Amino acid sequence: MSRTTAKTNHPTRIVVIVLAMSAPLACCRHANGPASATNAVTTAPTKGGGEAATGNTDPGTIEWTDWNDGLFARAARENKLVLLDLGAVWCHWCHVMDERTYSDPRVIGILRQKYIAVRVDQDARPDLSNRYEDYGWPATVLFDSAGRELAKRQGYIPPDDMAAMLDAFVKDPTPGPSAPPRAKIEYTSASAVGEELRNDLVKRLVDTYDAERGGWGRGQKFVDPLAIEWYMTQAPMPDASEERQKQARQTLTAGIKLIDPVWGGVYQYSTDGDWDHPHFEKIMSYQAGLLRAYAMAGVRFDDPKFVAAANSIHTFLVKFLLDSGGAFYASQDADVIPGQHSGEYFALDDASRRKIGVPAIDRHIYSRENGWAIEALADFYAASADADALAQAQAAARWIMQHRSLPGGGFSHVQRDVAGPYLGDTLSMARAFLALYRVTGDRQWLKASRESADFIIARFSSPEDAAFVSVAISASAEMPPAVITPIPQDRPRPQTDENVSAARFFNLLNHYTHDPRYRQAAERAMRFLSTPAVVHGRGDWLPGALLADAELRTEPLHVTVVGAKNDLKAQSLYRAAIVNSAGYQRIEWYDAKEGPMPNADVEYPGLQQAAAFLCTGNTCSAPINESEVLKRRMAQ
Repeated sequence: MSRTTAKTNHPTRIVVIVLAMSAPLACCRHANGPASATNAVTTAPTKGGGEAATGNTDPGTIEWTDWNDGLFARAARENKLVLLDLGAVWCHWCHVMDERTYSDPRVIGILRQKYIAVRVDQDARPDLSNRYEDYGWPATVLFDSAGRELAKRQGYIPPDDMAAMLDAFVKDPTPGPSAPPRAKIEYTSASAVGEELRNDLVKRLVDTYDAERGGWGRGQKFVDPLAIEWYMTQAPMPDASEERQKQARQTLTAGIKLIDPVWGGVYQYSTDGDWDHPHFEKIMSYQAGLLRAYAMAGVRFDDPKFVAAANSIHTFLVKFLLDSGGAFYASQDADVIPGQHSGEYFALDDASRRKIGVPAIDRHIYSRENGWAIEALADFYAASADADALAQAQAAARWIMQHRSLPGGGFSHVQRDVAGPYLGDTLSMARAFLALYRVTGDRQWLKASRESADFIIARFSSPEDAAFVSVAISASAEMPPAVITPIPQDRPRPQTDENVSAARFFNLLNHYTHDPRYRQAAERAMRFLSTPAVVHGRGDWLPGALLADAELRTEPLHVTVVGAKNDLKAQSLYRAAIVNSAGYQRIEWYDAKEGPMPNADVEYPGLQQAAAFLCTGNTCSAPINESEVLKRRMAQ
């Protein structure tokens, strides 16, 4: 599963403003603001008071509009600039931005006269979220009427700074240092990371480990699920394996402080370089990623505190984010009162909290977030044997298939997307289906996964023969090209975390199906991930890219249970097989009544009783008839 989407370690909002043009004025107005998060993103006007920059006693309201096709044509007609406010409904600093900055009469006055103000919920528009994810939420982007970026600002901007920036760009609408031209990337032809580059990436990851407090990096503290998986399953060198296991355990133990002790669920991150100052938003990417990480760790380390952490996250998902129809909501707000830090509130017990109120739930049902939840629930079921978790995963999958399906195997983000389709929705559901196949052996899920994989290859393949792009770029007879963005000459771009997820998914699907198209698709994604300009651009994807690279260079552990689906011995063996299956493994159930295996690369003998076979490389074990023996062999 890819990281947040919320793809930064703190909430963000992006604001687009269209300004009226006037004479240039030299001014140092391009400095970046502090990194921070914003929360409430609504379409309601923002009221102001006092005296506006124009001298009026009532500046009125900010007239927010949406991101639409005619945006820049309108800006040209009205001789204005555009401001884009991109935020999230769960984001504390987005709320603060509303309460302070967008209620300031000077800001309101300038926006009303000189800009078209656009407000977007980044969770609802993955195309914009992906484009500006590096700027954090809230994110503020200024454009001229031709769609040229003038400034990109990260996090909360105080009223005085905002008013000065808006006014400066009205007077001098030329791009500042924060909006450099996007460099064209020449992708490598290699479909694997070279040894020298791989060693460099490993060193970068290992060197950022905080040996004192755990976790990677020393500013914001959070548990990175992909880093945990890499540390548990891939040692950078044989003699370092034990040390890496200790570091994974240290981080997971420290990260328990980010789990709500009352309601369950995991907070996104902590500030101040420690684990004691959390921001309290609970977004699906972190719930799903850490449910999977703690479930895997509970089995691998046989540690009850990790089991309890996984159970706590599962409890939150079911009690707070599960819709009555079976699908999952997107997130819970960080604030019970928008704009006010909730540390004292979250220190209360359940009854005391509920007397005050419950932070808002974002009740949007997105395919992407449900795919993340389904895959995590499948892994949790494998580790815990919690039948309710499996039932919840399957119910969510059926709901998304019924309400979000597109012709050809794809999925929309919401019931009717204004842009898209988006890669993240179909990719997360494809991974979810493959996870359900792994833990059930039910071939309907493999069929669904393949259909989604074929949709991705057809609609999201980059023309450069490297990477998958975030927004569909080719049409079908049933689906004409979607409107992507009103920015002139803009093209869909590949995202690192999505290509990490795609490379790992397609590689494993190839092993399940022996379909060379899926291996080729995995190599396509790896050509992007192996490009030095991509590699050195950001570090938060390193663990996922290292996992993808390692997996493409090796065969997965392959376990097949041979026996009828209604045979109790076969059921027991399959249950034992999936307990340790959350890593890079291929788990299958061969019931002869269902016909040949999807990938018949191993010929199994006829048996009088159910048995399991464990294969690595070109070698398979003798029949294993006892569940406990299979567990031990897999653990080794």
